[in-house]
Amino acid sequence: MRVLLTGASGFVGRHLHRALLDRGDDVLGLDLAGTVFVRQGDVLDFFRTDDTRFDLAIHCAAIVGGRASIDGSPLGVATNLALDAWYMRWLVRTGTPRAVYFSSSAAYPVALQQPGDVRKLYEEDIDHDYPEQPDASYGWAKLTGEKLAAYAEAEGCRILIPRPFSGYGEDQAECYPFPAFIARAKRRDDPFEIWGDGSSTRDWIHIDDLVGAVLAGLDGDVTGPVNLGWGRATSFDDLARIVCAGAGYRPQLKHRTDAPRGVHHRVCDPGRMLGFYQPTVTLEEGVRRALAQ
Repeated sequence: MRVLLTGASGFVGRHLHRALLDRGDDVLGLDLAGTVFVRQGDVLDFFRTDDTRFDLAIHCAAIVGGRASIDGSPLGVATNLALDAWYMRWLVRTGTPRAVYFSSSAAYPVALQQPGDVRKLYEEDIDHDYPEQPDASYGWAKLTGEKLAAYAEAEGCRILIPRPFSGYGEDQAECYPFPAFIARAKRRDDPFEIWGDGSSTRDWIHIDDLVGAVLAGLDGDVTGPVNLGWGRATSFDDLARIVCAGAGYRPQLKHRTDAPRGVHHRVCDPGRMLGFYQPTVTLEEGVRRALAQ
């Protein structure tokens, strides 16, 4: 297939790019940062001016950068609104028949992610007609992008909308929690710093499974939103213990309650994904791989 991939230099994008090439697809990668396999240029300008029809478009490009960026640069993150709107217009204008719009677990209502018992999030918990408060401007951008995707689908483009939970991998930027924990363990930090009180939970999914689920969804002609995760609630304290055990030491945990922390619980029900894809890389295996790098 002829595939357009945006955000191809990013964490998810570069893994998808490699997987698409392995499948034999002809891929045009677009990003603001030029690399050996990505055409340098402004993705927004491409959507505004290009009329090329691709067999498949995958839109990973977004301004994010971890919790500090989401909380500290809301207007920068809101640039995603323009990027996503022009992507949908480009899909309709070019008649692209199949597409992927990467949403996020940040689109879910923060009211469902509070302290107390863990409540798993279902795809149906987002009501686009009567939306509840998502997570910061990043969540609003993704929520709006999903709404726009419905309009593009009405014009004939079949769109898969992955909602990844806490994606991670060995080559992820250290501004995200998982690689930051790995770096601390490799340095054998003691005390071991954790943002927040350590009790908040996340649902971790390795990049290999994230990419595998997206490609399986495309192969199965799946459309609409799909949670990508294990449905396993892991507290940051537990993640630190798993990482430090893998590194062979047992430090004191130091909690930074003054640092950005996000919602308390963010865990999915992966039932829809399990209908076409079964993840294989456990959190413990992902930690082992990262520590071995």
